[in-house]
Amino acid sequence: MNKLYYLSTCSTCKKIINSWKLNKSIKLIDVKKNPINSKGLEAVYLISKNYENIFNKRALLFREVKKETKKITENTYKELILKHYSFLKRPILIIGNKLFIGNSKETVLKAKIELEKL
Repeated sequence: MNKLYYLSTCSTCKKIINSWKLNKSIKLIDVKKNPINSKGLEAVYLISKNYENIFNKRALLFREVKKETKKITENTYKELILKHYSFLKRPILIIGNKLFIGNSKETVLKAKIELEKL
């Protein structure tokens, strides 16, 4: 299933979503209202092969974690993402077995091209 994990209160997510032509095959998931669960996170992980890639290191809460944790492991990233929605990098678009993570211009453009194929 095609999915888009985003934050509805994020102006960057809104801007990106408005630039994409989303059709009804994309299931929209607002991570604030419906935080990613272990099954959803595992589906993203199976494509990314790395929790750190889908982790938002810019999250304000991460500053506290870095002070308290000496070594951050893959399992730490996983636990933090499941603990609070702000640790999930956004937006995350899944189309089939292709994954587009974050808001870099390159990622947004590649996702847009893939969306136009649907």
